[in-house]
Amino acid sequence: MRLDDIGESGNIEDRRGEGGGGFGGGLPGGRGGLGFGAIALLTLVGWATGINPAILIGGAELIQGSRQGVTQSTSAPPPSSPQEAQLRQFVSKVLKTSEDVWKDVLPRERGIPYQPPRLVLFRGSTRSGCGGASSAMGPFYCPADSRVYLDMGFFDEMRTKLGAGGDFAYAYVIAHEVGHHIENELGILGKVQAAQRNVSRKEANALSVRVELMADCLAGVWAHHANQRWRVLEPGDVEEALAAAAAIGDDKLQKQAQGYVVPDSFTHGTSAQRARWLNAGLKAGKIAACDTFNTRNL
Repeated sequence: MRLDDIGESGNIEDRRGEGGGGFGGGLPGGRGGLGFGAIALLTLVGWATGINPAILIGGAELIQGSRQGVTQSTSAPPPSSPQEAQLRQFVSKVLKTSEDVWKDVLPRERGIPYQPPRLVLFRGSTRSGCGGASSAMGPFYCPADSRVYLDMGFFDEMRTKLGAGGDFAYAYVIAHEVGHHIENELGILGKVQAAQRNVSRKEANALSVRVELMADCLAGVWAHHANQRWRVLEPGDVEEALAAAAAIGDDKLQKQAQGYVVPDSFTHGTSAQRARWLNAGLKAGKIAACDTFNTRNL
């Protein structure tokens, strides 16, 4: 991915120098999925804020199916390594491209001025407008404070545990969470959250799948315009992102975690669906191509 000529975003909030943030102890990870403590916390946050926990944690909930446990430390984090400093710069540049793309696309296609989210970098744990945030939750978007939360160690997990490494795959993760912000700007998240409070768990999960697939598609829209404007894509980049999308499909992660799949519990979409919607946005480059709520063919 070529980002040499891209500036850095001014919307990075770096909390990596903070302490643990009050999540002492481990978050055991049962048979895949978030640990019971994390699930209980997110459920309480959801009831208190009216925000569905599956939406709060973006595309990360089922990724935790590959984790057996995360120990949080309350000690001060070590100084940033040269590699981490380079990764921080990469995240900042990707965020800057998303800001430049969406401040053009959103007003043109929807007549809405774009208010970019802030991206919070942290280690271990921190606080968000949606409650406590820990690395066990993976990257997520909080609509209550319009922030994306990211522990960059998640990229290592993508590479080593999910086999989904590569710079454009990492950029896709960021763009997916920004996609949730676009959904929030369009008023979609609020409508979905309201609808979920009046339907069964199965129906609520189905709505969450449509939210997540739309965010995948919006990540593709970003990539389409970023490549048109800056020629950021290199050979193999698209394949990296599609592989990452497929690696975090509900069916694949459930199969890996427990040996079988439960379609009614899907909250993010299958591997094929995630890759298909990312590719749809990448090819079309239009928000209209991402309407997952008015199609039967996900």
